[in-house]
Amino acid sequence: MHPRSLFRSAALALAVSLTLGAPSAFAAEKAGTTAAASSVQRTAVAQGLYELAFSPTQNALFVASSGGFGDAAGPSQVLRLNPDSLAVEANIPLERKAFGVVLDDAHNRLYVGNTVDTSVTVVDTATNKSVGIVQLMEKKVGKDGKAGYTHDLRELVVDSPNNRLYVTGHSGEGSVLFVVDTKTLKLINTIPGLGNAKAPGLTLDAANKRVLTSNLLGEVVTVGTESGKVEQRFNISAEQPMNLALDPSGKRLFVTDQGLEMIRKYQGSSIPGFASKHPGQRVLVLDPTTGKELASIATDAGPLGLLLDAPRKRLYVTNREAGTVTAYDSESYKQVGAYDVPTHPNSLALDAKKNVLYVTIKNGDKDEKGSEESVARIAL
Repeated sequence: MHPRSLFRSAALALAVSLTLGAPSAFAAEKAGTTAAASSVQRTAVAQGLYELAFSPTQNALFVASSGGFGDAAGPSQVLRLNPDSLAVEANIPLERKAFGVVLDDAHNRLYVGNTVDTSVTVVDTATNKSVGIVQLMEKKVGKDGKAGYTHDLRELVVDSPNNRLYVTGHSGEGSVLFVVDTKTLKLINTIPGLGNAKAPGLTLDAANKRVLTSNLLGEVVTVGTESGKVEQRFNISAEQPMNLALDPSGKRLFVTDQGLEMIRKYQGSSIPGFASKHPGQRVLVLDPTTGKELASIATDAGPLGLLLDAPRKRLYVTNREAGTVTAYDSESYKQVGAYDVPTHPNSLALDAKKNVLYVTIKNGDKDEKGSEESVARIAL
């Protein structure tokens, strides 16, 4: 996987038709647990799949498809899938490539990150149409005389009641947080200070009026949503903090620490004095106010996406290199299940009412170039 693709993945960075599967008995046995009898339904739907979101209002699953890159690339689009069969119900064409997504179900809006264009496309989920593009940054002319964007995008979160969208802008020279007014669809602030490194993680703590981000300097950086400024930063033991999930109580922050050699080499070449001290492959549990480490949960190789189902006390993690999704009791931190979804499981969404988990699955180097990537449905 190309480094740039890695940080787009929800982190940054796969053809195949599809079968029914069962939880990984080996992984569950290894953890001293038993996985409940469940089926994994999997369907190839389009090239270049990234993040996805489930809409209870529309009873639909929305998936971002960049179309991939190169001569064999397909169209950029959002696919609306039937949440039971995974059949494509609508193809929503986009002008720009689609990567990250966040759903504002109360307003029938899906916000789609156009990573390589440093913009956000707005999709109306009731009409299945694109209704606008918010440009977050203009191109600048570099030393080579070529115009380009200085930042690309990764994660998006929405504060629906307060009509705000937050988007991380990556740059090794200084990552930023973009703030968009979702009523006017205008950029209203660009907040610096997320660190001179890639800043992959993002989560909203609406109750405490803050946004939390992570970066590859091993920091968690907190931005006040009212002050529009960095209010706190602390170092954590995770070297490769990727995606974040916040307990609704606001007292625990879950962080995937990926542990990939490719990222380690990137850090070594881009961060002065960097020396690796931990292999990663875990989820860290932190106090989001102090950064104190509360727990370290061992995972399979390459943990990336994570989703907390607080009412059921479940934490789900995509292990990109292992090709698994693992499930944990979010109170005891013990593994309670595992599901085989090779090659590279990426992002997660949940139908909380039906207790169904959805996963995007990216192709690997051995898959045919230009082949379609998959979505899996896991009945928990």
